[in-house]
Amino acid sequence: MRRLPSLLVFLVLTLAAGWTASLSLPDAWYAGLQKPAFNPPNWIFPPVWTVLYALMAFSAWRVWKRGGLTAAIVLWVVQLLFNAAWMWLFFGLHRPEAALLDILILLVLIVMLTYMFWRRDRLAGILLVPYVVWVAYAALVNYTLWQLNPAA
Repeated sequence: MRRLPSLLVFLVLTLAAGWTASLSLPDAWYAGLQKPAFNPPNWIFPPVWTVLYALMAFSAWRVWKRGGLTAAIVLWVVQLLFNAAWMWLFFGLHRPEAALLDILILLVLIVMLTYMFWRRDRLAGILLVPYVVWVAYAALVNYTLWQLNPAA
């Protein structure tokens, strides 16, 4: 029970990242882009990200319980910043090329984080696998949108 407040801190941090990201939502610019056949529908994002943020928070909390503030937790915070920045770059600034750079860095950070978490707590590492898969897919979508819409 005494560790429950730290879980709440990780949940608040992920929700803050999600809230920050939600300040830049799909708009008329995005609606006008040519999209690939594998582009996900807009309704899928809120439930997917809700689950991913919960998994990210729980995973970080498990690692925190084992070692406190470690390089893995610092990396978790850094990737969270890149995560929140993507929506602003893509939807806010309409810069798919900058968003692509951000998401590729994010993907590398998440893979590193998954490995670091796995070494400290296997379940924590496993909980990040859906995040890795989703961001890899999102990077592919981002790249394809950029290629299909060079003037965007």
